[in-house]
Amino acid sequence: MLEFTDVETSRLRLRRFKDTDLAAFLEYRNDPEVARYQSWEGISEAEAWAFLREQRDLQPGVPGVGMQIAIEHKESGELLGDCYFKLEAEEPRQAELGYSLARAYQGYGFASEAVTAWLSYAFRTFDLHRVIAITDCENSASVTLLERLGMRREGHFIQNIWFKGKWGDEYLYAILREEWERLHG
Repeated sequence: MLEFTDVETSRLRLRRFKDTDLAAFLEYRNDPEVARYQSWEGISEAEAWAFLREQRDLQPGVPGVGMQIAIEHKESGELLGDCYFKLEAEEPRQAELGYSLARAYQGYGFASEAVTAWLSYAFRTFDLHRVIAITDCENSASVTLLERLGMRREGHFIQNIWFKGKWGDEYLYAILREEWERLHG
């Protein structure tokens, strides 16, 4: 099993969660606009503590086990959001990616920078063949991000998920390692 390594960009550090992330984590996880397209509605302080402690001990790259990776602003040390990463249980050379960003940090390229850095790291580190991302069809910011990164829309699922009291539609995006390397070096 690989040890987790921080991933850095010019502005960001992708790292494990720390206890000091609690306040910022609670703030964005309880923001209805951030939660709008997520499976969660909010989180209590006790649930947040348990989540942070659980994530602190997880290693990325365990097939079938999802992990959240904190996105930190390097200069300020503030928690901006997180990335989700999981190797598929049946085919561990394929993975799923997700992300959440606090509302105050949306629109500044932080999500794009974090996802780009994580995918470059993950393709190399875990010898991945393919990565997918699933997004709500109404989440235009996420659709734009995934397409800008070069991910291809491979699926449009109609009313495939019971989501926050109604049936929801989702897009499935994917990119192969060779495509990623051609686009991003």
